[in-house]
Amino acid sequence: MSAAEKHGSVSAAKEDGSVSAPASIDWGALVAAATAARANAHAPYSRFLVGAALLADDGRVFVGANCENAAYPLGLCAERGAISAAITAGARRFLACVVVTGGPGAASPCGGCRQVLAEFGPSFPVRSVALDGSGVLDSSVAALLPFAFDPAQLPMIDEKRRA
Repeated sequence: MSAAEKHGSVSAAKEDGSVSAPASIDWGALVAAATAARANAHAPYSRFLVGAALLADDGRVFVGANCENAAYPLGLCAERGAISAAITAGARRFLACVVVTGGPGAASPCGGCRQVLAEFGPSFPVRSVALDGSGVLDSSVAALLPFAFDPAQLPMIDEKRRA
């Protein structure tokens, strides 16, 4: 059984922006992985700790934690950290993403993270969870960033120029 079959097919976002996620995704394990990553976040300025877990189509889970910097624009969001870890390990297709914050309320990925997630497919579900129990938000990359700029909008590059 392939990892994609194991985790089920990913449903597209509904018209209202919600998404029906495959029942076979172990959301509890992803929340636990994102929560563990969040514990390692470096957020001395905002004190807003974030952890993310990204499920690749081969079943591997990649995590990231936000990392702030005194030069604020140089900080790294947890979601982009998880994507970077996945890319470094050779993963390019994803089935789900979980973002964990402390609360109050679930916080969805920022605009930059939405754009980076969209690079790898608009159809996978994104679950945002508040550790204090004050909220869970189920969405999809497409619902979070409608009309995303994507690779299809770039002119084709011939093979000779790719190298």
